[in-house]
Amino acid sequence: MNYFHWIAGCTLALAWMWRLVDAALGMPKIADISRPGWDRRPSGNPRVSIIVPACNEEADIEATLARLLALDYDNYEVIAVDDRSTDRTGEIMERVGAGAPIGRLQVIRIAELPSGWMGKPHAMWSASNQASGHWLLFTDADVLFKPDVLRRAVTYAEAEPANHRVLFPRMIMKRPGEKMMIAFFQTLFVFGHRPWKVADPDAKDHIGVGAFNLVRRRVYEAIGTYEALPFDVLDDMKLGKVVKNGGYAQRNVFGEDLISIRWAKGAMGVVDNLTKNFFAIMSFQWPRALACCVALLFLNLMPFAGVFLAHGWARLAYALALFSMFSIYVGMSTKSDIPPYYFVLHPVSTTLFVYTMLRSTFLTLRRGGVAWRGTFYPLEELRRGMV
Repeated sequence: MNYFHWIAGCTLALAWMWRLVDAALGMPKIADISRPGWDRRPSGNPRVSIIVPACNEEADIEATLARLLALDYDNYEVIAVDDRSTDRTGEIMERVGAGAPIGRLQVIRIAELPSGWMGKPHAMWSASNQASGHWLLFTDADVLFKPDVLRRAVTYAEAEPANHRVLFPRMIMKRPGEKMMIAFFQTLFVFGHRPWKVADPDAKDHIGVGAFNLVRRRVYEAIGTYEALPFDVLDDMKLGKVVKNGGYAQRNVFGEDLISIRWAKGAMGVVDNLTKNFFAIMSFQWPRALACCVALLFLNLMPFAGVFLAHGWARLAYALALFSMFSIYVGMSTKSDIPPYYFVLHPVSTTLFVYTMLRSTFLTLRRGGVAWRGTFYPLEELRRGMV
C-alpha cells in the first residue's frame, strides 16, 4: 500500500506543482484593460455591433440594455434579439428601444426556430446578418457593463495583433455555496485550459466566453459565421476554437469589474447551470464522462485523503500537492472575491462537480437529448452538430 501512496502522491504533487508554476509564470502575461494605460480612445474609432440574444430574460434584460446604452463609446449599435420568449422580454426590449437614441438599439424578434439550429447560435447569427460594425461583440442578456468597458476593449483590440478578444467577467457571488463552486470551476479551468497560452499560435489552447466574445467582422465571416456552429451546446467556447483552428490570433484579458454577472444562485444553481453543458464537454460519450469523474476524484480528492491514509514520508508528496492547490486558490483570490480559505471546501465542491457530470450524463441519455429554454434538442442531432 505504501508503494501506491508513493506513486499516487508523487504523480499528484508533480501535476499540481507543474500547473502552479505554469500559471505563476503565465498569468502575469495576460493584460488587464482596467489599468490606466488602456483608458484612452482607440485609433480609427471602428464601429462595433453589440449582439444580445435573450430568451425569457425579463428579469435582467432592461438593466443590461440600459447599461449598454450608457457606454461612453460613440460608434456602436446594440442589436437585441428576442428569441421566442414567452415572457415580457420582447416587450421590454421594444420599450427600451423607443427611448434610445435613433439608430442605437435595434430589436429583432424571432418567432420560430429553423431546423438544424439551436436557439442561441441562430439568434446571434440572425443579428450578425443585420450588423454594421467592423467588430462584433457577442454577449449575454444578464451581463452588466461599465461605461468605459467597450472603449477600453476596442482600444486594446486595435492595439494588439489579434482578431478575437475575450474579457473575463467579475462573478457576482452572494452565497458561500456560489463561491465554493465557482472557486472549484476556476481551478478546473486553470488546469484544463491555460488562458496564458491562448495567444500562442503553436498551442491548441483556445478561449471563448459568452459574456464577452469580441471578434473582427471579416474573421467572423471567414470562419463561416455562426453557420459553422449551428447546433453546438458550447457555442461560446467553440467560437474561440473555430477562430484558433482557422489560424487567427486570440487574446484574453482581465478587467476587474468592467463587466460582471451573477452566474448562479447558490451551489445547486451552479449544478443546474452546468447540467446542460457537462455531458457536451465530454462529446456526449458516457465512457469519457465516467473516466473524467474518476480523474476528477483522483486529482482533487486523493491529496486530501492521502495525507491521512499514507504513512511516514509518503505523506510529503500529498502535502506538496495540497500546498500547490492552496497556492492556486491564493492566486485566484487576487482576481475574484473568493478568499483563499475556501480551499478547505475543495473536497465538497469536487463531489458536487462529479455529481453534476453524472447527472448531466444520466439526464441527457435518459431524455435522449437536452432540454433548454423550452426547446428540446435530440442527442443524435447534438452529436452531429458538434465542432
